[in-house]
Amino acid sequence: MSASMMIRHPKFAPLMWTQFFGALNDNVLKNALVVMLAFKGITLWGLRSDTLVTLATLIFILPFFLFSAMAGVVADKFEKSALIRIIKTAEILIMVLAGTGFLYGIPTLLFFTLFLMGIHSAFFGPLKYSTLPELLTPEELTSGNAYVEVGTFIAILIGTISGGVLVSTPGGETWLTLFLILNAIAGLWFGRKVPAIPVGDASLTIELNPVPQTMATLKTVRGNRAVHNSILGISWFWFLGAVILSLLPGITKHLLNANEHVVTIFLAAFTIGIAAGAVLCEKLSFERVEIGLVPVGSIGITLFLLDFAVSLNAWDAPMSTLEARSFLKQPGSIRMLLDLVGIAVSGGLFTVPLYTLIQQRSSPENRSRVIGANNILNALFMVVGSALLMGLQQAGVSVPKILVLTAILNLAVSVHIYRIVPEFTLRFATWILARCLYRLRTQGHHHIPDTGPAVLVCNHLSFVDWMVVAAGVKRPAHFVMYYQFASIPVLRWFMRHAGVIPIAGKSEDPVIFARAFDLISEALRNGDLVCIFPEGGITKNGELQEFKKGIEHILARDPVPVVPMGLSGLWGSMFSHEGKKAFTKLPRRFWHPVDLQIGAPVPAESVRAETLEARVRKLIS
Repeated sequence: MSASMMIRHPKFAPLMWTQFFGALNDNVLKNALVVMLAFKGITLWGLRSDTLVTLATLIFILPFFLFSAMAGVVADKFEKSALIRIIKTAEILIMVLAGTGFLYGIPTLLFFTLFLMGIHSAFFGPLKYSTLPELLTPEELTSGNAYVEVGTFIAILIGTISGGVLVSTPGGETWLTLFLILNAIAGLWFGRKVPAIPVGDASLTIELNPVPQTMATLKTVRGNRAVHNSILGISWFWFLGAVILSLLPGITKHLLNANEHVVTIFLAAFTIGIAAGAVLCEKLSFERVEIGLVPVGSIGITLFLLDFAVSLNAWDAPMSTLEARSFLKQPGSIRMLLDLVGIAVSGGLFTVPLYTLIQQRSSPENRSRVIGANNILNALFMVVGSALLMGLQQAGVSVPKILVLTAILNLAVSVHIYRIVPEFTLRFATWILARCLYRLRTQGHHHIPDTGPAVLVCNHLSFVDWMVVAAGVKRPAHFVMYYQFASIPVLRWFMRHAGVIPIAGKSEDPVIFARAFDLISEALRNGDLVCIFPEGGITKNGELQEFKKGIEHILARDPVPVVPMGLSGLWGSMFSHEGKKAFTKLPRRFWHPVDLQIGAPVPAESVRAETLEARVRKLIS
């Protein structure tokens, strides 16, 4: 869905703009305080300015850890649009306090208001992410998440620039105060337009003690492995973000010998990159939760982090302090900016699919608490990241070494995540195959039911048909395939982790044959999709073969709808039997078009093997 359509969406737009102005104030306040601490020589509580900058991050994050559990329960217990109005009213009062701190130069008051703004954001986060699935259709959800991220990071960009410029301008405190208050008023104005949302669970009890409430909230996600690991992935990204963003003021002042406007340029580059990554993710996802982009993001983060460390190590700082314009003329400055943009773009590709997956795979009754659990773990990881950074800084570890260590940690964590959650790696492989090696074009995906069981039937052209179908179908599916395929080295690992159901001929191995039909029945009764290739084997001549009767046996046991599909474009590929044996041929060309035509579902009582064969033949003709 285009940006203009999303911005005009009658249900989505008010929430997006409410979030925009809240994120704007978060970042105006936070960056104005950071710039004031880093460049005005402020010391407080016996701490140096660079340590105070890291402390400011910790103070803003702490409320997420303390109050996210309560925020999730409150959001599920009460009507969400009313809560949004209450929170946005409180924001106006917080901004009045912040303005007082800036006007009279009271750092302790500013730290206190930063803590209050953290509480505000901790309570608004579960409302924002749990409300989106109620306002948007499943097809719109990835776009909605992407454009919320884009709007948020545009707000971060404006807030970062505005906060830094206003606090460093003589007499700018008055304009800064006015800016903060007007943004809060605008957020309340849009918040009043958010439509009413059904209450999740009015019977919930609010526990004032944060410890048992936090433990109970974290338990809500442990039973859902995909959601739990997605939250861990997002939290890891915010660990990285806390480290990188806390380092930027010190990098600018001490390593580059540049002024506060260069910090603003760095933060702007990072923000633009996150927004660009979110938009790119939306474009590459093709109206589905494309978790195959998550490994792309993690690889990019590691590579750009390493290059950023190398470029900083090679920097030859001048004797005089650099202004923004003179910094951009220095050799290596553009490389640093591109590295930051690359890290951020990769971060957008990494996080947007994970946020969408969390929303889609959590139930409406506890979705706010799931988001609360996400915020708790995000905060915990950010606190650990900031604390680790403070320790390394106090120990005198150089910034390039910290960045290299962070990149190595990211690589290790990524490998661990993809090892314990092979779904990410599997989706990555199918995305690469369908979008890079081939150019998959899918038509009729609306024929596949959004929920509930169904059998997908497709013609069989090559060894990778199942991966192409998996890339073209929005829902995960179990694929029924010949058991000896699992011995092929290229496919063995993927099949073991992809929910493949192995099958053999009844005369060849009656035990595997019977077990296959039991597994198919179990999957259908669990409400899953099952995909079969009724020809019984890969075509040897490129023509559609006779459909076997196995589909009729499946439906006799579980009468569910059957969706016929026609696949074309893979005959002649290195994975087909055309010419030489499969896998012995070199690819003839890349980005070759492959078409997946999905037909209308057929009721179980109307299904016969020969009629399905005719339907598939028509789809590929």
